[in-house]
Order: sequence, then structure tokens, then C-alpha cells
Amino acid sequence: MANKGPKARSLSDAAYEELVKRITRLDLEPGSVLAEKSLVEEIGIGRTPVREALQRLAMEGLVVHRLNRGMFVSEVGYAEVQEIYEFRSMIDGFACRLAAQRASKAQANRLMEIHTQLVDATTNDNIDAYVVLNREFYCVLADATNNSYIRETIPRIMNLHLRLWFIISNRLGSWHSIARSHEIMTRDVAEAITQHDAERAELAVKNYIAQRHRDLRHTFS
Repeated sequence: MANKGPKARSLSDAAYEELVKRITRLDLEPGSVLAEKSLVEEIGIGRTPVREALQRLAMEGLVVHRLNRGMFVSEVGYAEVQEIYEFRSMIDGFACRLAAQRASKAQANRLMEIHTQLVDATTNDNIDAYVVLNREFYCVLADATNNSYIRETIPRIMNLHLRLWFIISNRLGSWHSIARSHEIMTRDVAEAITQHDAERAELAVKNYIAQRHRDLRHTFS
């Protein structure tokens, strides 16, 4: 049996992260063919880690396997957008409510710190930092719920949301305006969690998600 040691896992993770970046930022557009041989050559990582990364992305819904045709970047249509945002409204809203009731002081403080760093990343036009911080915000939020199922689910749907975020940004011609709107939400959520205000925390994220949903409705209309 093959040894699945730390090095093998790290190569698989590296392939996964690179593919996530390319897919969410639309370098690999919806419907694009994902040929293992080409990806191995482009990424510079072996076939097995790339295959494992593709399988992981398929589980998350960013990649689809079509019988006798191969692997493709999943398409994005309005039906998929609606399902994603309906699910996010439910999960993220409830996560904010629980976090407001259960977050530690350190977690609440970290959410506010991340909000400040997001603002700085936008000001400095640093999209790479922004994406990393955005992921951390949702991971800290998920941890603060003290619910293992929510903690597992939120990061798994993050990439689907991030790809839609870039689709809206491309339509607007810039990521800065949508980032500023996002930062109003992160500020309000962080403040509400600090104050243990579950209603305000839930409403802040649901209002933000509803606005992004409306933006995408216009994009796909």
C-alpha cells in the first residue's frame, strides 16, 4: 500500500490550492477541460497529487466528472447560484447567531482584527492578502460556533462563494467596490459578536448575502 505521509499530503494540498486559485479567479473558466497531463506539466506536481486534488474539488462542486469525457470545471448558471446563496443564507446566518452566543473574547477580537486587515488589503490593492483574510474570517466564525458540522461545512462552500465573488467583480470591472460592501458586513458581524447580539450578527450576514444574490441575478439575467 502506498505511503500517505506528510510529503504526499502536502503535494496534494499544493495542487489543490493552485487549482482552487485558478478556478475561483476564473483563469480556468467554467466548462474548461481539466486534462491531468497538462495540469501536471503546468503545476509541476505529480499525477497522483493532481488527481487527488481534482477529486477533492469534485466533492466541493467546483469540478465535475463526465463519463467517457473527463474532468471539467463546473458550469455556473443561475439555478446553481440560487442554490448556493439559499444555502449560504441559512448556514452563515445561523453560524453568526451561534458565534454571537458562544465566541470567546479572543475569537471576537480576531474577527475585528481581520476586518481591519481586510480594509487595509483593499486600500493597498492586495487581492491575494484579501482572499487569505476572507477565508480566515469565515474559519474563525465557524470555529466560534463550537459546532463541528458548521465548522466543516463553511470552508467547503467557501470556494463556490469565492468564484461567484470574482464573477461579480469581473462584471463590475474592479473588486474594490464589492470588497467595501463585504467589509461593512465583516465590521457589523464582528461588532455584533463582540456584543453578543445574535440578531444583529445574523441580519448583517443575511443582508450581505441577499445583495450579492441580487448582483448575480442581474449578471445571469
